[in-house]
Amino acid sequence: MSAGSESAAYFKHTPESAKQFAESLRENSVEFVRFELPDLAGLSRGKTVPIDHVESYTLNGLNLYGGTVTLDTNSIPIAGVGYNEDVNFADCLMVPDPTTVSNVPWLANTARVICDTKWYDGRPQHAAPRTVLKNVLAAAAEAGYGVKMGHEFEFYVVDLETRQPIYSGQPIFVTAIAHRYPQFDKLMRVLNLSGIDMITGNSEHGPGQWELNFDALNGVSAADRAFVFKNTVKEYLRTEGLLATFMTKPYKGLSGSCSHFHVSLYDLKSDENVFLDTGNKDGMSGLMQSFVQGILDHAPAAQALWNPTPNCYRRIRPATFAPSNISWGVEDRSASVRIKASKDKRQHLEVRVPSALSNPYLTAASTIAAGLLGIKAGAILAPERAGLKENDPSFAKLPTEMHESLAALAADEALSGMLGAEFIKVFTTVKGAEIRRLRDEIPAAETNEYFDLY
Repeated sequence: MSAGSESAAYFKHTPESAKQFAESLRENSVEFVRFELPDLAGLSRGKTVPIDHVESYTLNGLNLYGGTVTLDTNSIPIAGVGYNEDVNFADCLMVPDPTTVSNVPWLANTARVICDTKWYDGRPQHAAPRTVLKNVLAAAAEAGYGVKMGHEFEFYVVDLETRQPIYSGQPIFVTAIAHRYPQFDKLMRVLNLSGIDMITGNSEHGPGQWELNFDALNGVSAADRAFVFKNTVKEYLRTEGLLATFMTKPYKGLSGSCSHFHVSLYDLKSDENVFLDTGNKDGMSGLMQSFVQGILDHAPAAQALWNPTPNCYRRIRPATFAPSNISWGVEDRSASVRIKASKDKRQHLEVRVPSALSNPYLTAASTIAAGLLGIKAGAILAPERAGLKENDPSFAKLPTEMHESLAALAADEALSGMLGAEFIKVFTTVKGAEIRRLRDEIPAAETNEYFDLY
């Protein structure tokens, strides 16, 4: 953990700031505030507070079961992570960040605020994903860099009862589909009212698959926006009788859902994009090249965070625009790292491996940490190879199973060090338990194959 990250871990309130926060909410006719935190999977958990109690909980913290941020995907407390039986299942305190307040438009006079968590003795919970990202961003700042980033999520929209897509075919970018269902027009308006700067919306390749994009932001605000986006899409569409799923591979033979991650660095003093070199044919500075090579060098370990469930690995197949090897290319959609060579202030890269089920805070933290390690090492980017990178069998392959990526993460001491020992212990322990639990389940395909005939 970098120096200064303790102070960056959560917002420090005073009686004055707590009072001001509550008063600003009252001025906007807010009656209820949802104190929310992103758990290990990026799911929103927390409590709803009437406005008359917001000031007190803001100043003193809102008590919550301390292991909440470490629950597995089935909300099971996992032993041995240091947050559960190890500390007698103690409470933590939620600390709201006033800069993250946004409306919950489908609920009357209700707002949300994103919280960090600390133990009662004041120690931050360093396994909390938002804190992990803050610590990595602090390391970038110490090196003189700010980070601009954005996430793109694909998701399926299905009938709430049948769980089947609401339309068929592969109508990617078909305009008529985009406005056939009034729920989508409503959703885009709800997202804007929630403080999410929507920039595009379109149907994707799969039936009922959608992609709604929003503008990039600096620092943790970008991941905060992605967190609000995912949870808003799921919660709001359910009020419209639909179910949105960010499950990576919900259907055999249909497109998986991804979360492409866009990132660039800028100089904190000059505000200039340090990825840009107009003298380079692709606009890539030497620093950008080292950053890219860092991502490639640590990709097997980062894969555990980019694709954090066994289901995610069903998406990673050749010729599916879900990269399966460790490669880079200029404007190459088949490469793991795609260089967006605008050759101007927009110059950035796109990591195309992460799944839609990934946690935006952890996707960002692992990618930025890997890139910073590349800069620190002065890594030399291997020359770009011609042709589609996915078709080149000489590239090393990414892990194709969860246990392989977890092993790579455990073996990558440099990346683990950037993300923090406390987080690595929690993440690998929880994910290991998930693998073992799901491995004991009998898939329907096996029952259909063997039960009757044999």
